[in-house]
Amino acid sequence: MNVHVSRRDPITEKNARERAAAVLDPGTFRELIDPFHRLVSPHLEPQGIAPQSDDGVVVARGTIDDVSAVVVALDGRFQGGGIGEVGGAKIAGALELALRDATAGKGIRPVLILETGGIRLQEANLGLLAIAEIHAAIAALRRRVPVVGVVPGMVGCFGGMGIAAGLCSDLIMTPQGRLGLNGPEVIEQEAGVTELDARDRAHIWRTIGGKTRTAVGLADVLVPDDVGEIRDAVRRVFQRGVRPDPQCRSAEADIALSLLAAVDPNQPIDEVGVQNLFAAPENGN
Repeated sequence: MNVHVSRRDPITEKNARERAAAVLDPGTFRELIDPFHRLVSPHLEPQGIAPQSDDGVVVARGTIDDVSAVVVALDGRFQGGGIGEVGGAKIAGALELALRDATAGKGIRPVLILETGGIRLQEANLGLLAIAEIHAAIAALRRRVPVVGVVPGMVGCFGGMGIAAGLCSDLIMTPQGRLGLNGPEVIEQEAGVTELDARDRAHIWRTIGGKTRTAVGLADVLVPDDVGEIRDAVRRVFQRGVRPDPQCRSAEADIALSLLAAVDPNQPIDEVGVQNLFAAPENGN
C-alpha cells in the first residue's frame, strides 16, 4: 500500500527574497531597488563592517489573489536584520507607496515579513528616525487596508520592529518565531542571567515564542513552519478586510497598563504565568 506523506516547505529555511516571492502569486515577484542599484549603508564600512547591497531589506511588488501587493522582507542574516538608514527608508517608502495607492482607492495588499533584532546599533539615531516613520505609516495604512505582519523565525522580531509588529492589523507567527521588545541576549546582558538565561532556549520559546504569543493575543494566527500555510493565512486576512481600529492591539492601552500593574518584578514568571496574566483582564480580575 502506498502512503502519501505531505512534505512541508519550511519558510524558516528560505532567504528574504524567497519568502517575499512565496507570499505573492506565482510569477509576479518584482523587486524594487534590488542589489544591482548598490544602495548600501554609508555608515558601516567606516566602522569596519562590510555593507550589503540591499542593506538587508527586500521590497517586492506583485499580486496576491490578483490584487496589487507590496511585500517587505527583512534579512535576519545581515546584521541580525537590524534597521539602519537605508533599509529603514526602503521599508517606510514601501509603506508610504502602499498608503498612496490605498488613499487613491486602488487595491493594495501590504505584507511585512519580520526577522529583526530591531535598530542597528551602528546607526542607532538614524534607525530610530526610520522606525518612527514605519510606525506612522502602518498606523495610517491599516485604517484603509489590512497590514499583515509575519514573524517566521529564527531571529525573531524585537526592538522597535517588535512595536511595528504590534501595530500591524494582523500578525501571523510560526512556533519558531519569537516576539518581544527586548531580545533574550539583551535582557541577560542588562539584567543578568538570573533574570533570563539566554541559553535556555526551551524557556525562551515557551515564554515569547509564537505559540504563547498567539495564546495571549499578542499575535493573531499560529501556523506551522510552512510556506503554503503562511500564504493561505495571509490571504484569509485580506479576504476578511479591514479590522476596525479599536480592535487593534495598540488601541488597548488601558489593558496593557493593567497588565503591567499586575506584574511583580521580584517574582519570576513562566509561560503559564504569562497566559494567566493576559487572561485576567478578560475575566474581570
